[in-house]
Amino acid sequence: MTRSVQALAYSRPSALDSSQAGQLLGLETSGGLTPRGTEPHPRFFSGFLTSPRIAARGLLAVADVASARYYRPTLPSSLDPVVTGNGDRLRFESFSGCCGVYARLDVLQEGLDGARTDHGTTNVDVNNPLREALSRIAGDDPLHMRVGPDEMAVTTLDGPVVEKKVPLPDRWLRGFAEAQVVSAGFDLRAELSAAEAVRFLRSLPRSTQKASRGAQWVVPAGRTLRPTTRPATGAVCLPGPERLVVLQRVLRHAASLRVYGPVADGAATASAWEVVLPGMRLTLTLSPDVSRGFSGEGGVLEALATDDAAADAELVSVLLAWEPRIDPADLAKQSGLPVERVRAALTRLGTAGRVGYDLADASYFHRELPYDADRAERHNPRLVAARRLAGSGAVVLDGETAAVASGDRRYQVREKDGMLSCTCQWWADYRGRRGPCKHALAVRMVRRGAPVAGGAR
Repeated sequence: MTRSVQALAYSRPSALDSSQAGQLLGLETSGGLTPRGTEPHPRFFSGFLTSPRIAARGLLAVADVASARYYRPTLPSSLDPVVTGNGDRLRFESFSGCCGVYARLDVLQEGLDGARTDHGTTNVDVNNPLREALSRIAGDDPLHMRVGPDEMAVTTLDGPVVEKKVPLPDRWLRGFAEAQVVSAGFDLRAELSAAEAVRFLRSLPRSTQKASRGAQWVVPAGRTLRPTTRPATGAVCLPGPERLVVLQRVLRHAASLRVYGPVADGAATASAWEVVLPGMRLTLTLSPDVSRGFSGEGGVLEALATDDAAADAELVSVLLAWEPRIDPADLAKQSGLPVERVRAALTRLGTAGRVGYDLADASYFHRELPYDADRAERHNPRLVAARRLAGSGAVVLDGETAAVASGDRRYQVREKDGMLSCTCQWWADYRGRRGPCKHALAVRMVRRGAPVAGGAR
């Protein structure tokens, strides 16, 4: 696995200060992007939380995921959560070390005591002393939260005094993109009341040792969810149910539990589990299997295969303005592009961490991840291999079929109703459920304009 090192520089550690009247939660920021450009310590918010105890537990849940590995657990290695200010809300996001769980806490406008947030994205320091302090918040005494340095620190900072260096795997970056693409294909499948949500989630295994292997499903049954051994109509895949244990932190405050997923087709799929809280939402998106991270799903590859998508993404990116809700139809009108090309452009922007997807709003949102997320595209193994095949003359087109020479073998790629199939082992194993194989992707590139052997196009 290719890794880079991410250096996070903070002016001081984040802390919960209870020495004055009330409490002050100071979340320190590292370098991030704002409408004003790159800032070393951007400031996004200063105001009161309407439900401080719930917000503290939600933030701890996001931090739990950032420090967890649900597959082949090793010593914890955590990248601090990402926070985005979208004007009317704050979004805290993290990814598990194994790339199989994506977590997001949305603190909405009604959870911020009417205060408005600035725009931008950065990392926030969540250290062990802060986690301990947050876990001790028991009442609903007023809690003032500051995201970014206070006014005095803004004017007096001479340089960082706290620095963290953490490994940042390329597949972790790709996971952000894939989770966004997968989520955009989900629909609401069930909604449970608070009491039923508590009953259902507490019935799930809490550790990997107690969890059964293989795909599992649940199906709506009256006011609750019932386990089933097969993906019946309306069923939702629940892969690795023990990965939902972090939701226990906020269960007592839940108003409801919403479950999202695609139409069941017999294969294991990802799913999303959203706890609705007062003024907030906590969402976990699970990969199709504990051993299967989002980074290998391949949902973004089609959008990365052409220069048209790159040009479209560049145009669409100019029109983004840190909106909490992005409407592809509005972007289509502004850009003059068809809606399907706008969606492909948003997918491409997602590979650089520049957009996410909010299931509750059924819309994209703008963010700018504070690291070189373009690296994930440059090092995507299937994309790199496909470009090599397309550029080396390995693809020969013949009507609706194509021959692709790869190594000492030749594969046949066939197109039907816009879908490509291949004779390779990848296609035999996954049938397109994890994106196109490198051979089909190379054929797609060539059909859209790359030169091929014999001068054909």
